[in-house]
Amino acid sequence: MPSSIATHASLLLKAAAASPKPLFSPRAAQIPAPVTGRRLPTACPRWFRWPASARGLCSSPPHSGPAEGMGSDGTTTRRRVPAVNGVSKEGAPQAVPAPPRLLTLPTVLTIGRVAAVPFLISTFYMDGPWAATATTGIFLAAAITDWLDGYIARKMHLGTPFGAFLDPVADKLMVAATLVLLCTKPLEASLLSAGPWLLTVPSIAIIGREITMSAVREWAASQNTQVLEAVAVNNLGKWKTATQMIALTLLLASRDPSLPVQGALVAPGVVLLYASAGLAIWSLVVYIRNIWRILLK
Repeated sequence: MPSSIATHASLLLKAAAASPKPLFSPRAAQIPAPVTGRRLPTACPRWFRWPASARGLCSSPPHSGPAEGMGSDGTTTRRRVPAVNGVSKEGAPQAVPAPPRLLTLPTVLTIGRVAAVPFLISTFYMDGPWAATATTGIFLAAAITDWLDGYIARKMHLGTPFGAFLDPVADKLMVAATLVLLCTKPLEASLLSAGPWLLTVPSIAIIGREITMSAVREWAASQNTQVLEAVAVNNLGKWKTATQMIALTLLLASRDPSLPVQGALVAPGVVLLYASAGLAIWSLVVYIRNIWRILLK
């Protein structure tokens, strides 16, 4: 080392030891901001040489801005890429609303009731000790699934527009077919043989009410929301359906010769059928009255 450099170094060390304040402070060590209009050197001075392991770092030009994919504070930032077919380009799947299912369990049960109508008609006109039992069993299974599909749809949130449309259609097909069958072939050894009109009158009332309500609901669907809510199913309609199912089950079971109480089932079946016809007419009047009040406002 030259003597002049050693002399200057020793003088600096002595001055630093004698001074009460440090010669260098963090404030003084800050790099001054570049002066506008002057270009900073991009290469190291010729008299300074980097070690061999770090050579070439200083000669590279400085970055003009933050590195790609890095923020100004040094934290990593990623650009959001729109998802394609529910999967983003980063690989993370995104939630996509699933389309509504058409064939849910309640809808399958409803379709089964519609498909059971031809079997009900076939077994009703068959001869044999098992024919009446099969007819009663088919109708009873349809009545149970009528309650079951609605319960499953509410509890498991499986209701669909197609199921809501098909459920009343299946009920009307099964009830209308059973009423027509009982009217065409009444029991001979019972009170129905003396008065065959006993089943005809409530059957006409029930079927006529169902046709009228179908037309009213179709008209209400084209009106405003208040009219549509006025024809929603109420408790009278539910009691009417339950009474119909019990009455028709008893009347079909009264045709089964294997039952020891065959003749005792006719009278309660006819009484419940008239009760269901009365509830059907009453509920129709309530629906029409609700619609009339809305139209008068």
